[in-house]
Amino acid sequence: MLPRGRSETRGGNILKNVTLGSTGITVPQNAFGCLPIQRDDTDTAVCLLRKAYDGGMRFFDTARAYSDSEEKVGIAFAGMREKVFIATKTQAKDADGFWKDLETSLQRLRTDYIDLYQLHCVPRCFKPGDGSGLYEALLEAKARGMIRHIGITAHKLGVAEEIVESGLYETLQYPFSYLASDREKALVRRCGEKNMGFICMKGLAGGLINNAKAAMAFMTTFPNALPIWGIQKVSELDQWLSFMEETPQMEGEIEAFIERERGELAGDFCRGCGYCMPCPQGIQINQCARMSLMLRRAPSAEWLGDYWQGEMKKIEDCVECRQCVSRCPYELDTPALLRKNYEDYKKVLAGEVTV
Repeated sequence: MLPRGRSETRGGNILKNVTLGSTGITVPQNAFGCLPIQRDDTDTAVCLLRKAYDGGMRFFDTARAYSDSEEKVGIAFAGMREKVFIATKTQAKDADGFWKDLETSLQRLRTDYIDLYQLHCVPRCFKPGDGSGLYEALLEAKARGMIRHIGITAHKLGVAEEIVESGLYETLQYPFSYLASDREKALVRRCGEKNMGFICMKGLAGGLINNAKAAMAFMTTFPNALPIWGIQKVSELDQWLSFMEETPQMEGEIEAFIERERGELAGDFCRGCGYCMPCPQGIQINQCARMSLMLRRAPSAEWLGDYWQGEMKKIEDCVECRQCVSRCPYELDTPALLRKNYEDYKKVLAGEVTV
């Protein structure tokens, strides 16, 4: 690993490093998001993780909620713990749940410490004395050497802004891509001003962004931002590793492309995060509420096959309970979005609209 503040030159290009605020954790500009490896078998996942390390990645982000992801990370880096930075998360709502999750994570990761431990997808900024005991547990775990740094992840912008201003956490993880609003860009800059690490999740907007080069170029314009790319396949890993050697930069053609993309994806759209689930009527909201975009941006004959026709038809059963609305981190009117996507889908099936 490189000392803090240094860069490495490869093939005439500068390989940027990002320092996560006051943590002092300094790693190459691309990091590995370990959510997708829960869908790989163990051998495939371990090979991907080790190949990522060999290619220069040093920061690996997982979570207790990602089924067996932690276990696979633990297997991959057994015997080389000091060579990587591992971040994981807990969705615990109280101190008892916190300690249970932390012990499980340490066991699954085969380690006696976690570099960055994060409260996961929080509905509010947890603070000392708020009755949950979560912040006090973080401090105690850090004092005991079980975790080295404390962080937090959020999806709601207002909550994220409150977290940054609180000064209580060392890092913030938040969805960030070239579709970000000016207010979200200001959030990243504010983290820099507060010496708070900023970790970008959903840099591809849940799969809606299909130009990795443009996505990477955008990230380079925020020197304090560390993107974690969700990786499940060797082809995906190879692409991100290639950017370690030759990093795309924002220039005229890419800037123009991003502006077109922002115009096309302006307004409300589902990011596919799944926090609205489960639906009492069995609707796969995280796919059905963005089917129009998937048909056009990730075309596949499967979207129009019998299975997805059946899944989309379930939208007719929506009873407007609005549980999905209350859970949506982006505060979308999900039932309306489902209906809109369903009407478009039926027109595509009938041949009235081409994609």
